[in-house]
Amino acid sequence: MPEDGKQELSARKKRVRRLKRLIVIMLLTLISVPIVCCVVLLFEVRGLTRRLDELSERIDLLEQETSAGEREADPEEISRPQESETVEETQKEPEEEAKHKVYLTFDDGPSIYTDEILDILAEYDVKATFFVVGKEDERSRESLNRIVEEGHTLGMHSYSHKYSELYASLENFEADFEKQQTYLEEVTGNTCKFYRFPGGSSNTVSRVDMHTFIDYLDDQGVVYFDWNIASGDGGSPLLPVETLVENSTEDLGQWNTAVILMHDSAEKRTTVDALPEVIEKIQAMEDTVILPITEDTVPVQHIH
Repeated sequence: MPEDGKQELSARKKRVRRLKRLIVIMLLTLISVPIVCCVVLLFEVRGLTRRLDELSERIDLLEQETSAGEREADPEEISRPQESETVEETQKEPEEEAKHKVYLTFDDGPSIYTDEILDILAEYDVKATFFVVGKEDERSRESLNRIVEEGHTLGMHSYSHKYSELYASLENFEADFEKQQTYLEEVTGNTCKFYRFPGGSSNTVSRVDMHTFIDYLDDQGVVYFDWNIASGDGGSPLLPVETLVENSTEDLGQWNTAVILMHDSAEKRTTVDALPEVIEKIQAMEDTVILPITEDTVPVQHIH
């Protein structure tokens, strides 16, 4: 073969080899790019999954701390007693000689604000009553114990706070009650003897005559408490501090026994902010004392 032919053949082979290498490189690139993208996406998905898990835990916590159940309108605000309603009150209680006795009560806890509420109460040397629901996380257990250890009264507000389930039948109510009482006794060592119905005893949600549940509580040696003063924090809108203070204090002079309804939940920041001023206004009133609910307290009840 002539020399020129050999050189041309050699050059052609080199071009073929380069073309093969280029094709291999392109194929490897086409294969590796999707793999790299998949790996990157996998890490992104894992990261998003962790974030979703964290958000889910936060949502679960908030759901526990907010009033569970259907809330088209807050039954506790609907059942706030009007002037025409009959509310039992005491003229004289042996625990204190003051004419006007005020009971600060907090529903729906424990919450992210319970410790702050307890700090405020301790600062003003005031005892209150906490009607709690079933929350079994560690922080809630610690708050329950702190409530008892610091001399406040612990009451039951149902375990589930789900109106449609709780009030569907006496059997449902009994099961919920037993679960709540057993849990609180297990955590604090104390047997709760006070109860507040979700929505109050005059709620319009229950499918069963409320006297059925009242009779059951009476058989268990448990006293139920409603309220005759509502702070107004039970509804969906976040009320300003000034409104909460006014709602909680303006009508106190009408009652020898005043039970104030407030809420201890993650949605009620302004309730915490208003509490110091509420306490100060009450303490500034003549012949008035703030007390925790005890066995000597004559209950305020919407129905009998």
